[in-house]
Amino acid sequence: MASMPPPISLTELSSFADTNSSPQRKLLGIASEAKKAALKKLEDVLLEPPRGASGKSKTYMKRTRYLPDLMGDSLESYPRRVFIDVALPEKDDAGWFAKHYPTRNKDFKIYKIETVTEEATGREVAQMGMSDWLRKNVKEEEYVVMKAEAEVVEEMVKRKAINLVDELFLECRHQGLSKKSKESRRAYWECLALYGKLRDEAVAVHQWWG
Repeated sequence: MASMPPPISLTELSSFADTNSSPQRKLLGIASEAKKAALKKLEDVLLEPPRGASGKSKTYMKRTRYLPDLMGDSLESYPRRVFIDVALPEKDDAGWFAKHYPTRNKDFKIYKIETVTEEATGREVAQMGMSDWLRKNVKEEEYVVMKAEAEVVEEMVKRKAINLVDELFLECRHQGLSKKSKESRRAYWECLALYGKLRDEAVAVHQWWG
């Protein structure tokens, strides 16, 4: 019998009461057409990885075209707005989100989902399926922003939960990042293929170099 996955490690960094918002479903037809147009205006994907990714991160993030800006979205119509940071315990990008994301001065509930590194493969995975967690904790009519590693995102794509995410910052560790543990990293073209698949799923996806 297959063993059950361990409980997810979750930290709720901040919680806000949305007293001025009323539940309202997205107008799917209008929203999808507007989003398709917005996706065409996203920053170009880097066909080759930057040298010294951490040093290039700030430069790349400056050219990031955020979804609310592209759609002229005030973010007022959503019953709730959420940012989900999926990362190793020692990493915390909630501060970056608060500083740089165009929140329109609206409240976001922020979650930190801790991942673990598999000893056998060296790959980073959430402690339980993110798809299950998303379906239990967010709704289609809510505005959801996420930052996550490629392995976590692939699981969400496979299980059809990625459509719950409006905007995604994709971290994809590839073989050019380090001379160590190359066998546990993917080729850069595989990162680009995943990026393209997410665009096909109508996710506003950005490459993350932090």
